[in-house]
Amino acid sequence: MAERSIESLDNPRAKLWTALLESRGLRKHRRFLLAGRKTVREALAQHPDRFESLLLPPGVGEDDLAAPSELERIRLGRALFDRLDISGTGLPILVGVVPEMAAIDLARPPEGLELVCALGDPSNLGALLRSAAAFAVSRVILLADAAHPFHPKCLRAASNAQFALELRRGPAWAGLAQAAGPLLALDGQGEDLSGFAWPRDLRLVLGEEGLGLPPGLELRRLAIPTTGAVESLNATVAASLALYGHFVAMRTER
Repeated sequence: MAERSIESLDNPRAKLWTALLESRGLRKHRRFLLAGRKTVREALAQHPDRFESLLLPPGVGEDDLAAPSELERIRLGRALFDRLDISGTGLPILVGVVPEMAAIDLARPPEGLELVCALGDPSNLGALLRSAAAFAVSRVILLADAAHPFHPKCLRAASNAQFALELRRGPAWAGLAQAAGPLLALDGQGEDLSGFAWPRDLRLVLGEEGLGLPPGLELRRLAIPTTGAVESLNATVAASLALYGHFVAMRTER
């Protein structure tokens, strides 16, 4: 496809792409921006059908991206490209289509390990999604307070994990009252996780960093034993340890 150029920040498409730097724009336009040498190359190789445009910076070619010939190429002016390149890569950026994330029916029992998440920081959510993909989480249920999984910071932290996961929309916290179990959560005052017998099917609930779980939520609480040298573990680190524990338990059963 022939290359075209866009210079002005006031161009309608430039305004659309700029809106994708925030969650509101992601929800409105159902598009996202993916940057990074390794992530862009891998995404094009493994999921070329998810992308519609390749945004090229001034004076930089496609190198070894092996982008499909039908992918639209757009050469951007310096000011526009720098506005979109919030990670400062200086490399081509992909414009992708946000996949449909269907609402989950929590009244139905879980299938495998389902991670229920309310992390509002996109970087923390991205790190969690990376662990979820690594440890065979069956689906990630994003509660109403969670960050958008295709926010640029989340994409950067997840290293393309979004494309390997089933992402579903969940309710607000109150909606968990109707959720089928087993329903588990990490809590420093819970029972020791070390000897816990993991069920194959469960929902693991992760609260917001610092805020934890809302009071009155009825679920089984598990604690990760530590030396006590720190008050608590980062929510993403704690969740990753729990996901690994379930992953190892399921492999042992085989």
